[in-house]
Amino acid sequence: MTQSAAAPAVARNPRRWVILGVICLAQLVVLLDNTILNLAIPSLTEDLGASTADIQWMINAYALVQSGLLLTAGSLSDRYGRKRALITGLVLFGLGSLAAAFSQSSGQLIAARAGMGIGGALLMTTTLAVIMQVFEGDELPKAIGLWGAVSSLGFAGGPLLGGVLLAHYWWGSIFLINVPVAVIGGLAVARLVPETKNPLGKRPDLVGAVLSTIGMVGVVYAIISGPEHGWTSVGVLVPAVVGLLALTGFVRWELHVPFPMLDMGFFRNRRFNGAVAGGILVAFGMAGSLFLLTQHLQLVLGYSPLAAGLRMAPLALTIVALNLLGVGAKVLPKLGSAGTIAAGMTLLAGGLGAVATVGGRGHGYGGMLIGLLLMGCGIALAMPAMANAIMGAIPPEKAGVGAGVQGTITEFGGGLGVAVLGAVLNSRFAALLPAALGAGTAGSLHEALAAAPTAELQARVRDAFADGVSASQLIGAAAVLAGGLVAGLLLHRAALAEAAAQDADNGREPAAASA
Repeated sequence: MTQSAAAPAVARNPRRWVILGVICLAQLVVLLDNTILNLAIPSLTEDLGASTADIQWMINAYALVQSGLLLTAGSLSDRYGRKRALITGLVLFGLGSLAAAFSQSSGQLIAARAGMGIGGALLMTTTLAVIMQVFEGDELPKAIGLWGAVSSLGFAGGPLLGGVLLAHYWWGSIFLINVPVAVIGGLAVARLVPETKNPLGKRPDLVGAVLSTIGMVGVVYAIISGPEHGWTSVGVLVPAVVGLLALTGFVRWELHVPFPMLDMGFFRNRRFNGAVAGGILVAFGMAGSLFLLTQHLQLVLGYSPLAAGLRMAPLALTIVALNLLGVGAKVLPKLGSAGTIAAGMTLLAGGLGAVATVGGRGHGYGGMLIGLLLMGCGIALAMPAMANAIMGAIPPEKAGVGAGVQGTITEFGGGLGVAVLGAVLNSRFAALLPAALGAGTAGSLHEALAAAPTAELQARVRDAFADGVSASQLIGAAAVLAGGLVAGLLLHRAALAEAAAQDADNGREPAAASA
């Protein structure tokens, strides 16, 4: 009686909508940082002398640390307090942003980004958990919908904000802007957000967190380094083997540890497997395509950072508009999870293909606009359906684990998308470069252009880079389309199996007779 009486008091907190605003602010700054760095790539290449591999690590250091710690961060916040975790996350994120803004080398920036990833992990796992505590009943879906719309805005709006900042300030401004947001957010959380915790929560799975982080870093490092050092070189094979062994150890550890970070029993659920497969491919396509699109607009089509950000705005606006209108929620009951995810990922793949084929030089911006609108429609359909499928496959009492799984899938898929599509770009660019420039220029468009002595060679370098971008986008489109079909098939089969089981429970004798 005590718990049931206390729940409405927490859920109907008179400041709950103000709290939601604070939560969304914290979520927004974390997700903006996933994509805002993409637009600073040319500036970082020139000012810090960063190679393509360095740029990928600047992006992946944040995503991989964050994804490796999401489940552990959720466990810590449940045990020691979600409000405390939010404040700690904002402090770490602010300090990391300050260090990143004044980095003097690629190594310093990569380290600062990794530190920001720790704070980001604490923030991403606690924002939704706090919403679940503050809202209840018919207000809860509305609050989660607004949280989802802000999340989409953060992911897709980074290039626009980055373009505005880079048009007036140096590249460090894209990190420095996080500091006042972190300070204001921390003060607001301390004053407004109620503390909630589960004193009986499970112990943090620190071994699992270490193994999963080592595994993802090792595998992605091999993918990034492959084009530069050779796929069979020791510097690539060793981290790949270490990463795979660590991931294998992670699975074995999770199967036997008393308090696993990830319950491997979830993978016996067909709906869960379908949602995971689709979620990784959606994140793969989104992060990888944004990584390529910003380079496409600036380095291939020659737009300034602000002009590039403005030309990517239709993607963000489409996602936010469709989320606020609830289009995905209306389509989901009609097509089901399988149909909605398949349709959304098909649109996303079509958009990537359109950008690759009719969005390049000689076609104008019209082809790219069509691709961006298709991508926005696909993401707005697929992402809510994916979240619904994952959460629906996990028992309600483990909803926190479900949120952690969803965040891990998004971050890991995104990091893998940048690594794989960036590796394809690097390989294709190196293969098409004029032989006269030498192999030492294959790691950077800036270096290759500086080494080209004539306008004709510079044009060939730009053509080689443009071909590499297009090839990467087409591969990303194919991967997203395949993921949509696979996820749709798995979810459809899971739905059929659940329906058959329900029919058997409702009428055991007819089901047995027909069998």
